[in-house]
Amino acid sequence: MAPAVLVHDLRHAFGRTTAVDGASWSASSGRVTAVLGPNGAGKTTTVECLEGLRRPDAGEARVLGTDPWRASAEHRAAVGVMLQDGGLPTTTRPLPLLRHLAALYADPWPVDDLAARLGIDAFARTTVRRMSGGQRQRVALATALVGRPQVLFLDEPTAGLDPHARREVWDLLRSEAGGGTCVVLTTHSFEEAERIADDVVVLTAGRVAAAGSLDAVRGGRSLEDVYFGLTAEAER
Repeated sequence: MAPAVLVHDLRHAFGRTTAVDGASWSASSGRVTAVLGPNGAGKTTTVECLEGLRRPDAGEARVLGTDPWRASAEHRAAVGVMLQDGGLPTTTRPLPLLRHLAALYADPWPVDDLAARLGIDAFARTTVRRMSGGQRQRVALATALVGRPQVLFLDEPTAGLDPHARREVWDLLRSEAGGGTCVVLTTHSFEEAERIADDVVVLTAGRVAAAGSLDAVRGGRSLEDVYFGLTAEAER
């Protein structure tokens, strides 16, 4: 079965700075893939190429077998995206925003149910500009989920959330993967990766230092120990 997400020899540079340097990895439907790496490792750039927000300089980025840069509206409707920062209109309230987005999809998640699941109804009358960072994270996640995507890209989805909210989001993402969605998330949290990931990709200096199932990458050690060993070796 073909992977839902495929990165092959991907390269992208910003001027003289190489952000992604020949990375290759994949992610499958029904699984959570966590992408880890230090700042500047190429995590966000890679995901932006997969989202169709950046065009690779070389190599391949494929989502559901399609080049995201040339994707149709139908393809884009099958992909949910949560950006690392921004992307939300600041003067709106969450429920009208989610209802507007839901109207764009053939089979959206019922907005009231989604808002309740993410605790958004507790601050439903607050405009985006007046929300806390954690509240904005919940709304951004809801906008990614509302169309019931086949592939879900999440850039640090639990950053700024309190422990209770973080666990609720983890449960929700595991549930989405259990329903067949391909979930790809970037994270700096080893706990997050070990709690919910089926597969792990470790990027360093734009290259893949390790990729595979969580158990295979850990090899009996903690993910934190493996990560620091790989990144230290890459810096030598």
